[in-house]
Amino acid sequence: MLTVLTVLTLLVVAVIVLVLVGYLVATIVYLRRADRNLEQLVGGLQAVQSHAQPLPQYLTTINGALGTLRDDLVATDDHLAVTRRVLGRG
Repeated sequence: MLTVLTVLTLLVVAVIVLVLVGYLVATIVYLRRADRNLEQLVGGLQAVQSHAQPLPQYLTTINGALGTLRDDLVATDDHLAVTRRVLGRG
């Protein structure tokens, strides 16, 4: 009876160990896949960063040009308001 219990105990322990090994191997596989995906993500983010570096220069230029355009449009609006009043439509 003792040997039967010993064999059953060893079998249960072996099954538990095999299940744990399976889970650990699966975990390793998924972590390696995640690592590859993270490397690709980092590469993409670095590409975005390098493409975005010249933006402040362009945005400063565009902002200055838009400010000038705004001032010209405000002046045009003022002239049109005066013209409207002179023509008696305002």
